[in-house]
Amino acid sequence: MFRKKTQSLDDVLSQLLRDQGLETPLRQKRLIDAWDKVTGPTVARHTGEKFIKNQTLHVKITNPALRQDLSMMRSQLIKRLNAEIGAMVIADIRIY
Repeated sequence: MFRKKTQSLDDVLSQLLRDQGLETPLRQKRLIDAWDKVTGPTVARHTGEKFIKNQTLHVKITNPALRQDLSMMRSQLIKRLNAEIGAMVIADIRIY
């Protein structure tokens, strides 16, 4: 029997993730993984610990000059990372 209220698999999975409270952690994980792609291999080599807390991405950079350059590019990085994920995941970046 054919049902009139069919849903795409994407819609069903999105609803399941939302209902189980897994949508936000999944997006945060994707954003952290996208850091290397968005910033490039040079920055990735000097990147240490990364985590998200209260919509702020915390990133440890081992090179002081690179840390200063990235601090000045914070707003651009926020836009690029959120665009890569397709959702507003972070509102700020703290580089230390």
